[in-house]
Order: sequence, then structure tokens, then C-alpha cells
Amino acid sequence: MAESESGADKSEEPTGKRLEESRKKGQIARSKELNTLAVMLAGTIALIIFGAQLGVMMIDLMRSNFSLPREVLMNEGSMAQYLFASGKEALAALQPFFIVLLIASVIGPIGLGGWLFSSEALLPKGSRMNPLAGLKRMFSLQALAELLKAFVKFLVILAVALLVLASDQDDLLAIANESVEPAILHSLTVVGWSAFWLSCGLILIAAVDVPFQLWSHKQKLMMTKQEVRDEYKDSEGKPEVKGRIRQLQREMAERRMMQSVPQADVVITNPTHFAVALKYDQDKGGAPMLLAKGNDFIALKIREIAQEHKVMVLESPALARAVYYSTELDQEIPAGLYLAVAQVLAYVYQIRQFQAGKGKRPGPLPDLPIPPDLRRDE
Repeated sequence: MAESESGADKSEEPTGKRLEESRKKGQIARSKELNTLAVMLAGTIALIIFGAQLGVMMIDLMRSNFSLPREVLMNEGSMAQYLFASGKEALAALQPFFIVLLIASVIGPIGLGGWLFSSEALLPKGSRMNPLAGLKRMFSLQALAELLKAFVKFLVILAVALLVLASDQDDLLAIANESVEPAILHSLTVVGWSAFWLSCGLILIAAVDVPFQLWSHKQKLMMTKQEVRDEYKDSEGKPEVKGRIRQLQREMAERRMMQSVPQADVVITNPTHFAVALKYDQDKGGAPMLLAKGNDFIALKIREIAQEHKVMVLESPALARAVYYSTELDQEIPAGLYLAVAQVLAYVYQIRQFQAGKGKRPGPLPDLPIPPDLRRDE
């Protein structure tokens, strides 16, 4: 279906600003199945690794608590002390197991979406307490996907559990014929490996859920063409405002440029369409610099300011166009124009000497050598 002119269909990829705003609000792709898988796998692996140690601790704890002397049993204060000591020993034995679970509970969530803390996500929202919004979420596509995912998860775990029970049948029956201490250690081993294989069954669920959560999160952030245009206007500014800013910048640049014209040694004109103001500083060395340039009205203003401040104005259409197109403001002229500009400056010097009564009146300005690559026709 073709998209309407208003851009009502969300067919545009989310922009960087949209993604950044969603992260600030705590809206990132998360997978509960990935978190569950990380905790379950870490917990079962820890149970397999520390199971023997935990079993020995349980045996020692039961032996010490089931063989108390009579005076301890009759003393309520001693019973409390024994209870506290037993709890302390149990926590010490379970500490490595809890540390592994803590690390897994942190790594699991940041495995998809990365680390994120958003204060905005903690703020109370009225929409979350709206019964109608809650009903809408209950009967949404997301809720249906969660229901199907839960049903598939049940089937997968059930199938894996049946396979595990079938493979561990001999071990489970053998436990009944063992003495207490070996039975405890054997039971922990069977439980640890059974839980591990059940956790591995969640890999299939997570492998499906992670791409779905990424796709679902992206769909929520998709934008219409109108939203993209509005965001561009907000971030870059409205065209009319940007146009006004550029106009003010041009006016400021022109004013600064006009203030530099009285410092020029010569103004070369087209004679009417172009005007460029050049200055050569013998103390600094280097090449002559372009102080001002312009065409049409600006060229007229440059000529007027130059005449007002008695700056020499010479006509050389080819050189004026070459300097205008090849040189930026406050930059030196290109090497190809050195000879031509040098002849102009020498001509200006001769005229000033004549005006000061120190030399003969020079003839007309000769044809100036303009390289073909710098020559520009009107």
C-alpha cells in the first residue's frame, strides 16, 4: 500500500535522536528469557562446581546438629547460639553460589541493550495505572507473543525434563540403595546436571526471543516521514529562521569587509560587475592579500568607499575576475597571479610618485599576464 502524503505510515528507520531519547526514557530492547537463561546456567554450573563442597557442609551440619548433648537441648540460650552458628556456616558455604548468581543477574540484563540507568523510567506514570491501558496491553500483539512464548517454553522444558528423567532413571533408583552421606552427594550431582540440561533447554527460547525483542523494539521506534521532517526542523531549525541567520551573517561579513577597504593599496574593477581590494604588506612579506571582493551592488560599494578614502581604483577586467574567483577573503592571491598583481602595484606606485611630483606620468596600464587556468570570462 502506498504511503499517504501526510506520512501516516511508520516506514522510516528511527533516527539517532529518536534512539537516544528512547534510551533516556529507559526504552531499550530487553529479553527476560536471556536473563533467565544467564541466571539458570550460572546457577547450575555453580551447583555442579560447588555441589560436593555444599554436600559435605550439609553432612557436617546435620551431624553436629543431630548429635547435641542433653544439657544443650535443655538450654534455650544454647539452642539459639547453635542456630546462629549453623546459619553462619550455611551462609559461608553458600557464599560462592550466591556470588555467581549475583554476577549472572547483572550480566544477563546488560547482554542485550547494554548498561542503562534511567531516572525517567522510575517516575510514576498515570498511564501505568489506567485500567483501560492495562486491558489494551493484555490483548495486544505483545501479550499474545508472550502467551505463545510461555506455551512453547512449557513444551520445551517438559520435553527436556522427560529426557533428563529417562536418562537419570538408573541414578535416581540407585540413590535409594545408598547410605545417607553418599546419597546426599550423589543427589546433588544428579540435581546439578539435571538442572543444567533443563537450563540448556532455555537456549532455544532465548535464541527466538532475543531477535523478536530487537524487532519489536525497533517497530516501536519506527517513524513516519512527517515525524522525520518535524525532528529535522527541531534539530536543525526552521528554514525561514536559518535563512534569516544566514542573511545576518552575510551582512556582518560585508560590514567587516567594507571596513577593510580603506586599508587596501588598490581596488581592481571589471569596471562595473566586479571589484577586488588588495593589500601588500612589505614588512610581513608574503603575497598580496585580498581584503574585500564583490559583484554588482557590493562592487559599487567597494568602489565608493575606495574613492572616499582615496584608495587607487584601476580597471582590469581579466585580473578582477581572476582574483574574484580564485581567492577567498583574507587569503593570499594564488602564485599564478603574482606577476600581474606586481605590475599593478608597481603602476600604483608610479602614479603616487607622479602625484607627489617625483616622477613622470605613467602611461595606461599594460595588458596583464593572466594564466589560462585562472582566466574567467563573464
